Amino acid sequence: MFRKIIFTSGLVFFILFSFAQDRQFSTPLPLVFIDTDGKPVPDNPKITAQMGIIWDGEGSLNNTRDTFNHYNGMISIEVRGSSSQSFPKKSYGFETKDSTGEDMDFPLLGLPAEEDWIFYGPYSDKSLIRNAQAFTLARSLGHYSSRIRFIEMFLNNKYQGVYLLMEKIKRDSVRVDIANLKPDEINGTDLTGGYIIKIDKATGSGGSGWRSPFTNTNGNSTYYQYEVPAEDEIVPEQKDYIQNYIKAFEDAVYHKKFTGEGSYHNYIDVPSFIDYILISELTKNVDAYRLSTFLHKDKEGKLIAGPIWDFNLAYGNADYYNGWLTTGFQIDAPLDGDQWVNPFWWKGLWKDTAFVNDMKCRWKSLREATWSTEQILSKADSLLAILDDAAVRNFERWPVMGQYVWPNYYVASTHGDEIYWMKNWIRNRLSWLDSNLPGTCGGYLPPNPFNLEVILFPNPVYSEINLQINSSTNLILHFKLYNINGALVTEKQLSAAGGEQTLKIDAGDLPKGIYLYHLYKGPDLFQKGKLVKF
Repeated sequence: MFRKIIFTSGLVFFILFSFAQDRQFSTPLPLVFIDTDGKPVPDNPKITAQMGIIWDGEGSLNNTRDTFNHYNGMISIEVRGSSSQSFPKKSYGFETKDSTGEDMDFPLLGLPAEEDWIFYGPYSDKSLIRNAQAFTLARSLGHYSSRIRFIEMFLNNKYQGVYLLMEKIKRDSVRVDIANLKPDEINGTDLTGGYIIKIDKATGSGGSGWRSPFTNTNGNSTYYQYEVPAEDEIVPEQKDYIQNYIKAFEDAVYHKKFTGEGSYHNYIDVPSFIDYILISELTKNVDAYRLSTFLHKDKEGKLIAGPIWDFNLAYGNADYYNGWLTTGFQIDAPLDGDQWVNPFWWKGLWKDTAFVNDMKCRWKSLREATWSTEQILSKADSLLAILDDAAVRNFERWPVMGQYVWPNYYVASTHGDEIYWMKNWIRNRLSWLDSNLPGTCGGYLPPNPFNLEVILFPNPVYSEINLQINSSTNLILHFKLYNINGALVTEKQLSAAGGEQTLKIDAGDLPKGIYLYHLYKGPDLFQKGKLVKF
């Protein structure tokens, strides 16, 4: 019934709206049309608008004169961002709505169904791919990061260029998968999760929070913000718990409690903090550590670093705080004149020899496979291939090539020049980190003895499970799927050649529900996780 209503109303919307566009073309990217009835989109609050999407699926061309065949209905929308709001090309936060105006989960462009989304408009990032590249690298580490889709947008019939549909960071089983902390959960185990905490400016989506009792290098203290539960939902007992928990972690680092009872290991998931540092240093993100930084904690769990966010000023795209240099650590950047500096505990962790040794071993493991120079540049090439002629149209709409846009260090004359410069920057940065990352890894063995990486997607799955495999050798894998009661549902033997490839498993007849998957090489279990079937 819902789809029928959307289609009927959408047909009228299409007749009135579709043929008035200022540009007509075909593109492999989904086409998004937003109509606010001529009203400007405000910073806050959201306004109601109509959105139609033309998308014929992966590998198909979409024409601006086609009918809205993917989504056609209401949204609420607002301008988002902080300093980026000064750009003429705006970014937007929006929610999908049903015909009555209520929030509605929807699987936009094949992503897991949710209601909260972002349209990010790259403007100062003339490569168009810096955020997408960073999120892709983070997922290759096994962490959740916002899934993305490139699109081309029209706003009130006027072409707006290339955008990135992104998942907003949110507590959800398909995003940040932590417990839903309710207001009446104020003691015992119930109180211990789930929390999402943000370190950022108070502008943009910033809200209330608290200041650390410890000072940083500029004499100011870190300001932590309540993200989940939101500031109007979190209760005093929960505020006290998360503040005291983070203070205990800070105290352990400040007093160099590196081992034993009361050490920082009791409070944080160390591998996640190592991975956050490595992706921040690989990209030399000038906002890393101090802005757009998220931490989360589940019930009875430790504090986890991430998800990562906001990499438009990474990969050399900043003319301040040494962001353009391929040398030096961003964790050491000269920030003392800034009111937002790195929390002291980031560099404090580096004072622990065991921490930096583990970090060095993790780096070596990544560089041998997932983060080899070839793999990283190949990921960039795959993103650029998706854009194709859309990049040309984007820079016709926003003619910024050859012009300085804050805070560009390198001003390219063409998109090709921008990509060439960024790739060269990445090569030099990787080489410098190989030689200068602190720590030793004596008697080094990769954490994964099979030198093997497997990424399972999509998750949730609809009809087909994809296993993206990156292996240094030919191998036989065994895939086993169990229901939540522990009963074996299905198992498959898979043959994989060396290199990177994607193997597929039919899941069309699999009943909807939550499953656990195990991956074996020979008799050894090397990867497991949760799988949701829609």
